[in-house]
Amino acid sequence: MSPATPAPESGDAALELLVHGVGGATPQDMLDDPRTVRITGDRTAAVYRRTEDADAEDHPERYAGRPVPEAYCWSNLTSGDGTRALWLLLLPFMVANLAHWMRPPAPSGHRLARLYGVLVRLVALTLTVLLTAAVCEVALDLTAWQCAAAPACVDSASWLGFLSAERGGWWSAPGRRLAVAALVPTALVGLLWYLSNRTWSAYEAQRPPTGHDTPAEPQDAPGPAGPRAALGRPGFWYGRRLVARLRAAHTAAGFLTVAAALVTAAARHDTAAPGTGAVLGQTLQAAVAAFAVVLLWVVCRRGRSENHLDLRLERALVSWLPGASLALLAAAALYAGWSRPGWSSSGTLPGDAVFTALTVAQGALVVALGAVALLLQRPRRDPRTALYGLGGPAVAMLACALGGVMSGGVAQRVADWLDGPATPGMGDPGPRISPPVLLSWQASVIPVLLLLLAVPAALLVARTVLAARRLRPEVEADYGAGDERDPVRTGRIATVRARAGLTDSAPVLVGVVSGATLLLGAASVAGAWASGNVPGRAFDGAHPAVAALASATQALGSWMIGFGFLLFVTWGRRAYRDPSARRTIGILWDVGTFWPRAAHPFAPPCYAERAVPDLTWRMSSWTRRTGGRLVISGHSQGSVLAAAAVWQLEQATRRRVALLTYGSPLERLYGRWFPAYFGPEALDSLNRTVYCWSNLYRATDPIGGPVRVAGEDGRPAVDEPVLLDPVAYGRTRDHPLPEPILGHSDYQADPGFSHCRTGLLDRLPPAVPRQRGAGKPPEPSGKAPSGKAPSGPGTCDPTAPEEDAPGREGTGQGSSGRSSG
Repeated sequence: MSPATPAPESGDAALELLVHGVGGATPQDMLDDPRTVRITGDRTAAVYRRTEDADAEDHPERYAGRPVPEAYCWSNLTSGDGTRALWLLLLPFMVANLAHWMRPPAPSGHRLARLYGVLVRLVALTLTVLLTAAVCEVALDLTAWQCAAAPACVDSASWLGFLSAERGGWWSAPGRRLAVAALVPTALVGLLWYLSNRTWSAYEAQRPPTGHDTPAEPQDAPGPAGPRAALGRPGFWYGRRLVARLRAAHTAAGFLTVAAALVTAAARHDTAAPGTGAVLGQTLQAAVAAFAVVLLWVVCRRGRSENHLDLRLERALVSWLPGASLALLAAAALYAGWSRPGWSSSGTLPGDAVFTALTVAQGALVVALGAVALLLQRPRRDPRTALYGLGGPAVAMLACALGGVMSGGVAQRVADWLDGPATPGMGDPGPRISPPVLLSWQASVIPVLLLLLAVPAALLVARTVLAARRLRPEVEADYGAGDERDPVRTGRIATVRARAGLTDSAPVLVGVVSGATLLLGAASVAGAWASGNVPGRAFDGAHPAVAALASATQALGSWMIGFGFLLFVTWGRRAYRDPSARRTIGILWDVGTFWPRAAHPFAPPCYAERAVPDLTWRMSSWTRRTGGRLVISGHSQGSVLAAAAVWQLEQATRRRVALLTYGSPLERLYGRWFPAYFGPEALDSLNRTVYCWSNLYRATDPIGGPVRVAGEDGRPAVDEPVLLDPVAYGRTRDHPLPEPILGHSDYQADPGFSHCRTGLLDRLPPAVPRQRGAGKPPEPSGKAPSGKAPSGPGTCDPTAPEEDAPGREGTGQGSSGRSSG
């Protein structure tokens, strides 16, 4: 239960806008009242108040002694029923989109920044081709080409009877089998296009307040608070044009991948017998290549336009490109299904070359991305930046690895299913259905990768144990335990603090996984190219121990890659049903879906493109209608949404807004991994932009932490003193029962929370009385309420004239008196 909000000293209208974090919360819990009413919004995201406060704006005089609490609930934007776990199948696309936002800071229009965006978009395009190629491998190669031609396989899969080559039906011709099987990847690409278009309309088609419809100044134009922050640009949360372009290009890329599979298979047969079929096959191959060049031009040509709203759509491109590629796919299906007497399917389709080319291209793009990131990072080195600016390339490598694991896992599982007890590619008794050799090599390196990960994992565990021992004296000193020391209690608190510090070691694990993945991927390509056989057969002539190890790693990797894929899907489904599991998994998921779809249009929808305009509209409407003060209070991911919304406010509105963050990952997670948008310069700009800002955190919190924004011009640092957790070491009169270790939750239960919140409300200038017929409330006078003494040096002091605060938008340069946290 959150404690009651103490009444602020100044007696005027005030609003406290609460924004919850990962995992969501009900309005009843946020407002500490079972009777709530929806003020504005819908079932997806809405603002709630206590029933007794529903008419606060019409009667502001009733709330002169206390703020009006409101709760913005956005949990339905990221959670739902179990079917939404299917979004997890698009995780590689989401991770690739994250890499776009992880670039180091760079000036607007910098050539290297544009090149970075182009490289990430190309990596994202290869993932779409990889997904489609994997489905083509399963549907066209393993099922229609190999299984349908093997009587033993058809006998075990009776649903393939109408395609059986042995029965000699009309559909048994190899090209017609392939044309029928091509419906599966084609339907998948169409489904992705539909979901991307539908979710954009439902989640991301939210325009910012009308005050932002006017042309914006350049990104780096100087202003009262310095250069415009990236997240404050008018078009940052409305990238309609780019998403439409990328959606058209990726949809066309998927259709072209299916068309290329059909044309290549039929043309390989026609080349052996020159004639009309060979000419037609070459013509279609040339058309596919020409379309591929057009796609590359579309993807590379234009990035995001954030200084203005992307309202204009290139309708000819958006409609023509997917439609033309679909028509080419239909022509390829007709060409493949044409009668070819004597054509029989044997061996495998040319999938090895496709997967090898994709793997090499992804590795080259990631290496180039790393070189660009290093060049961008060099002028502005920050020791807190994750992986020294290489976070984006490392995450892009993980996206490629996830795509490879998921595509290889599906192919291996289907081959195992069709093969029966045989190991794919080993030539065991059975139908001998085998996926491309490269996929078997990639599966074989997974046990090696897990062994490599065991080393840093063991080191982190050992370091955590040592850190817990080292923190014991610090814990006892913080509580002044003295003669009441309890070794068990001390050990528990120290262990929780040590475990919370593991979050700061995430860059090490990501770097190890990415580097090992890049090297092992190169080794897989080299092994498949040099041997032309699966690992279990490539070492037949080697030492028996080596041959046995190769066979074991292939079998184990094949099992692990398939089991891991199934576990991934079931775990994701559980995350949407079980709130406790969702809080764990949802941390990374909500970080990934916070960012707009700038690299991959098929990534899960961005909830912030709905939530940030919602919050911006709400704050603007309150301040314009009442002229009153406002504290936006954000927990965890809600603090990131709150910060993004404050950046989007007009200058006059920001003069009436204070920011309270607690359990916030603004610096610890976003500042380190997304330095161009939440780095030190951006957070300093946020501090100058908002009227007042206080941040609360605990040493036991694995997610939240200090924002590390120092005070300047006589103002205090944003971070309040670290909160003790638990609030009491042992049993006292005030706490007769043992207090729990809260970690990341229940910040409002801490006694310091209410004092900090009240202090922020008190620092804001008094409300401006509403005047009849006035379109806008007059600008704040900057004077303190009568009878109220100015604060001490360093606070957001409303008694100081605004023009005396250099680089400050609507804030006074004050002196101290910061509220205790």
